[in-house]
Amino acid sequence: MANHASSKKRVRRNARRVEINGARRGRIRSFIKKVEECVEASDSKAASEALTAVQQELYRGVAKGIWHKNTAARKLSRLSAKVKAL
Repeated sequence: MANHASSKKRVRRNARRVEINGARRGRIRSFIKKVEECVEASDSKAASEALTAVQQELYRGVAKGIWHKNTAARKLSRLSAKVKAL
C-alpha cells in the first residue's frame, strides 16, 4: 500500500463500504429466504406478498450497486416461477 493520505483514506472507506454492502446483501438474502419458506409451506398469498417485497429490495440493491441488474432479474424470475407454480 502506498503511504499517502489519499490511499489511507481509500482503505478506510473501502472497509466501511464492505460493511455496508454486506449488510444490504444480507438483508436482500433474508427477503429471498422468506419467499422460499412461503413456497415450501405452500402459502401462495404470503409468497406473493413476500415476492413484491423482494422485488423492491432487489431493485434497490441494483440501484446501490450491490448486484448487477441481470443477476437481480434472474433471481426475481426464478422466484416468480416458484410462486406461480403454487
